Amino acid sequence: MKLIFKEVSVFNKKIPVIVITWFTLAFIAVLAEVLRHSINNYYIFKQVFWHVVDQKNIYLLYPVEYKDANHYGPLFSLVIAPFAVLPTWLGCILWCLVNAAVLLLAIRKLNISKQKQLIIIAITLIEMMTAIHNVQFNPMIGAWIVLAYIFVEDEKDFWATLFIAAGFLTKIYGIGAILFFVFSKHKIRFVLSFIFWMIVLIVLPMLYSSPQFIITSYGQWFENLVHKNEENIIGDQFAGHQDISVMGMIRRITQNLSFYNSYVLIPATLLIAAPLLRFKQYVNKNFRLSYLAIVLISVVIFSSSAESSTYVIAVCGISLWYIMNYQNNSKWVNALLILVFLLTILSATDLYPAYIKDHFIRAYSLKALPCFIIWTWLIVNVSLKDFIGTASSKIIKPSYNK
Repeated sequence: MKLIFKEVSVFNKKIPVIVITWFTLAFIAVLAEVLRHSINNYYIFKQVFWHVVDQKNIYLLYPVEYKDANHYGPLFSLVIAPFAVLPTWLGCILWCLVNAAVLLLAIRKLNISKQKQLIIIAITLIEMMTAIHNVQFNPMIGAWIVLAYIFVEDEKDFWATLFIAAGFLTKIYGIGAILFFVFSKHKIRFVLSFIFWMIVLIVLPMLYSSPQFIITSYGQWFENLVHKNEENIIGDQFAGHQDISVMGMIRRITQNLSFYNSYVLIPATLLIAAPLLRFKQYVNKNFRLSYLAIVLISVVIFSSSAESSTYVIAVCGISLWYIMNYQNNSKWVNALLILVFLLTILSATDLYPAYIKDHFIRAYSLKALPCFIIWTWLIVNVSLKDFIGTASSKIIKPSYNK
């Protein structure tokens, strides 16, 4: 623990060792992938921009250019544009480092102590590396959810809704942050800002493409997501790299393909929504942070598109759960964190033999299990706990509108 808080002097500025480690490992991870030419995901991302420019269907297969297919919305072409115009090796390295930097920035902007921020960074570190090894977009999506929460806390709803709309129009996951609407003290401003950004972000790619192409692409994106969901459920004989979710775990353990997502999603949605009727609890910071953690975990473990590299988002939520609970019930909290490391964080690394990863962890989507247990802990807390009476939590007394 002391190592996490240790600082070193760089250019006469004190920088935490864990922050230096964060960027060092992110750079090593992306450099390794670039040197071994294992950046297929980046080729997909880069070509989204050029295909939008050329008005070519961004959801078709282009086997000469890359394997697999794009599953992100047309707005993603704008996000990747600054990197796509660079030489591939440079664009890929900068893309990964920016993803790592935005997530780190979001964590450092949370209204919690510096020590707790560093603990979150330390717990999330390995999952960040997993995402970077896959040249993925997930660290930035997780950061956008956190930033949306932070801007609502700061009463800057205009900027909060930018990140919600951007997350929704690129990877759907970001729409989970719409839940923070209930914490806004300026609900009309929130709604109008969200509508504004939805319009602006849909229109912007039209400037380097065409209105008809972008509108058509959104329709194709919806069809693509429906088809992808069906493929994820079928998987690779119950052992695919997708559907690492609660539903996937149930399907793979029971070997039952007819188990519908709705059997889990409907009760999970009700469990998330019901405690929001506890309006008096809104004034407590830990109540609101618990909901941030719930959103970060939920968008992953209840998605049939979840894969190993997506879990950087969920683990960020788990880190929030940990810093709110480790000083109390430390025995159970630490035991659960160890389980998270064993089944979720380390299971994607080379520390696990391939046989265990393929025949147990991935085969039964066990990466989702510790996250679901902690999600349940959080749901019970926000449903039953009296946060206002918790002396250890800072209370901010705003005038929340119902």
